[in-house]
Amino acid sequence: MNTLCMIAAAAEDNALGKDNDLLWHLPDDFKRFKTLTTGHSIIMGRKTYESFPKPLPNRRHIIITRDTAYQINHEHCIVVNSLLEALELCKNELLSYIIGGGEIYAQAEKFSNKIELTRVHGTFENADTFFPTIDFKKWELVFEEYHPVDERHKYAFTYLTYLRKTSAKSV
Repeated sequence: MNTLCMIAAAAEDNALGKDNDLLWHLPDDFKRFKTLTTGHSIIMGRKTYESFPKPLPNRRHIIITRDTAYQINHEHCIVVNSLLEALELCKNELLSYIIGGGEIYAQAEKFSNKIELTRVHGTFENADTFFPTIDFKKWELVFEEYHPVDERHKYAFTYLTYLRKTSAKSV
């Protein structure tokens, strides 16, 4: 079975960012993101892609935009015009990731079967992008690991892994 995983860091109020930038700096979370996504396709919106200084190494970037003239001249980047086109490109992969932004997460939630969420313990005013609210009737928490504030991390955070619940089969 193919796994489509939404991966994000979101505050307690589901805030993701403001003005196409993160609201915090969490080096251990960046390391985890790199470890999990390296070697896989990462699906994102155009604004998320443009927030990177350059394409992330060792990952195929699938960038979704409504702009049919939008082009990226990089061998590891593919531009598509819908989430369904992006998913079609990943249909034979065992694992691919949705990495944002808010609109792409909202569209991808119904297709996803895993969430890797870093819950940042804090709330942030003026955020303009949000992660969808997790419906715990549909998602089961299967892993949780707390990371306290330290000299490199201004905010405490918790890694949370959710799997989509399977419907009970009638006998």
